[in-house]
Amino acid sequence: MKLINHYLLLLPLIIFNSCNAQKKEKNVVSLKDSYKKEFYIGTALDVNQIEEKNAKEDSLIKKQFNAITAENIMKSMFVHPSKDKYDFAMSDKFIAYGEKNNMFIHGHTLIWHSQLAPWMAEIKDVAEMKAFMKNHITTIVSKYKGKIDSWDVVNEALNEDGTLRKSVFLNTLGEQYLVDAFKLAAAADPKADLYYNDYNNEEPAKRKGNIDLIKKIKEGGGKIDGVGIQAHWRLESPSIETIEESILAYSALGLKVAFTELDITVLPNPWDLKGADVNQNFEGSAKMNPYPDKLPDSVQVKLAERYASIFKLFLKHQDKISRVTFWGVHDGQSWLNDWPIKGRTNYPLLFDKNLKPKKAYQNVMKLKDTKE
Repeated sequence: MKLINHYLLLLPLIIFNSCNAQKKEKNVVSLKDSYKKEFYIGTALDVNQIEEKNAKEDSLIKKQFNAITAENIMKSMFVHPSKDKYDFAMSDKFIAYGEKNNMFIHGHTLIWHSQLAPWMAEIKDVAEMKAFMKNHITTIVSKYKGKIDSWDVVNEALNEDGTLRKSVFLNTLGEQYLVDAFKLAAAADPKADLYYNDYNNEEPAKRKGNIDLIKKIKEGGGKIDGVGIQAHWRLESPSIETIEESILAYSALGLKVAFTELDITVLPNPWDLKGADVNQNFEGSAKMNPYPDKLPDSVQVKLAERYASIFKLFLKHQDKISRVTFWGVHDGQSWLNDWPIKGRTNYPLLFDKNLKPKKAYQNVMKLKDTKE
């Protein structure tokens, strides 16, 4: 009897603690909640994540992010493998994932010189290339009309000096292919936001080329709503000033600015390599893979400080920025573990390979700790 009475005395305290714990759990903040008034916080999903193979990863994605991009499966070689065949099985799952979780869905990418199906790269005839572009863009964008919120219509069409890349598209159709791509996408889904996406387009020479490209698309009657800056950056560069100049320059054209593939390498790159040309590969060495097991605390701090300075800038220009998307959920899946040198261990994101938030995550969250 005494034991029962003792329990009854403790019962209100047990209930209070339980309710308090539930309340705290509900009040646990996340990236998407912290920045919901400023811009979307997105991530790129691989096949396993789209198919929800790992419950812990899935929980992290749903908690932290409110925008998604398919890392690979919507690229031409996967979605249009042969001239008369489309394969939408995986992209359908990607769309379903986003819809189920009430996420902003970004399509990546319609026209890109890399990761083409082999038959596309062999097109030499003008009429055949025009027919391909019309069929490819119209079929894909129409299928997901009203479901995909924005598209990378053209990806990486510029060289580092701002001139146009000599791709199969430029070689057959000339500069007109850029205008045509945006016209076709707009006709297929007038309400979707249409972006031009590239790396290093925050750097002055490439930025100038990007601005010229945008003006030509507009003058040609193409609809372009925004610029995607991939943001594959380094601990020391580009400078915050350079990034800010680009935000202002693109916004001055009446465009939205999205940071579409954000990650920060902490490893040395050969010959101070910049950018994200996936066709480049170099030989590895111990010097080029200095942290195979763990990132030293000193570098962890540098990474956290770098992310804080970047997000301070994003907050300063929140009215111009539509979305910030990380290129991957956690360090273990990052493409930078294999580029530009295969087999390295990189640490470029906010969550480590065990899905634990890093100091960089804490720094990004602290910027929003102040009461609004």
